[in-house]
Amino acid sequence: MTKLLIKLFVKNSENINDSKVREHYGLLASIFGIVSNIVVCLMKLILGLIFGLISLVADGLNNLTDAGSSIVSLVGFKLSTKPADSSHPFGHARIEYIAGLIVSLIIVFVGGELIISSVQDIISSFSEEFVPLSDLYFYITLCALAVSILIKLYQGLFYKKIAKRISSATLLAAGCDSRNDVIATSAVLIGLIISKIFSFYIDGYLSLIVGLFILVNGIKLIIETSNPLIGEKPSEELIQKFIKIIKREKNILGYHDLQIHSYGPNIYFATCHVEIDARKNILETHDLIDNVEKEIQRELNVITTLHMDPIVIGDPLTDKIKGEVTSALKDIPYILNIHDFRVVKGPTHINVVFDALIKNEKNLSIEKAMEEIHDKVVSISDKYNPVITIDYDYTSYVSKEKEEE
Repeated sequence: MTKLLIKLFVKNSENINDSKVREHYGLLASIFGIVSNIVVCLMKLILGLIFGLISLVADGLNNLTDAGSSIVSLVGFKLSTKPADSSHPFGHARIEYIAGLIVSLIIVFVGGELIISSVQDIISSFSEEFVPLSDLYFYITLCALAVSILIKLYQGLFYKKIAKRISSATLLAAGCDSRNDVIATSAVLIGLIISKIFSFYIDGYLSLIVGLFILVNGIKLIIETSNPLIGEKPSEELIQKFIKIIKREKNILGYHDLQIHSYGPNIYFATCHVEIDARKNILETHDLIDNVEKEIQRELNVITTLHMDPIVIGDPLTDKIKGEVTSALKDIPYILNIHDFRVVKGPTHINVVFDALIKNEKNLSIEKAMEEIHDKVVSISDKYNPVITIDYDYTSYVSKEKEEE
């Protein structure tokens, strides 16, 4: 069924990096969600109002908000494909993340409303006599709930399959919401059966449990959908592919300061410093770097700027001092590596210039790190004047490679 819908409504469906293809996937999922949620909502509201089942009415209203969430997703996918303009030079793809956050907030609101209505229903049940449903009404409601569970179960699988295919936080949140709906409706169904068999009121208690479950999951989703907006580390797979392309070029002797920023699903910008033999022709080096940038964009769809760091190779003084400094700094656990190493010799002292890449540790200050590194270098020789720049590891690729070595 899912494959058929994709085939019918998404042209060139395999090209998921194309913004128009992503938009069509999003529109398909959103329209499917609107239609299916309205059908389920009407079915539950009608039966809940006729038979006086508060949990069924609440569950139906939950599905109505799901339809609203699908509309938010629809608008989000549509707006996220708007081209870049003077105010938004990197495009509008992050609107999709905002849509996912709004869906998560709606889930939290629904969970809170369900908890309030459940508590009110439990309180009112103490003063009312329990009246079981007739057999006819019971079986009609039972069948309607079973159909609803099947629809929501398929809806959740549908959302998650498309979310995985196009890496959509919005549809992933919608899929989790559908799973919550399956649990909520199952609880209503179980409560209906228990009430019928034991002539015991359980409707409000089950609704309360379901409401708490939805609320907790909604809060978790808010955290998950907020991460791309705040700025999160790129995937390990993308980092390693990026590094692999750089390593393919034999004239690149090293790399550091890699930063990858996401401006929406599958929209990445990256900067990285690459070390080149200082004796190389500058025009040839520029051409080499241009080619590597193009390879990264072609293979990974990452718009990249590489910065050339010329390094001196074969200079006895530089090699000697670098070896001494590297050995002296080995004992400092938060240093991952040093790079951009160069030496400037003067009549009375030697400037030892380098960058130190350090771990992102909560209790470590730049001032403390600078002081400790400075003291270690000076302890080698009082003629050494350290000129240190502190770098942070934004992608954690260096630490991982150190462990592998």
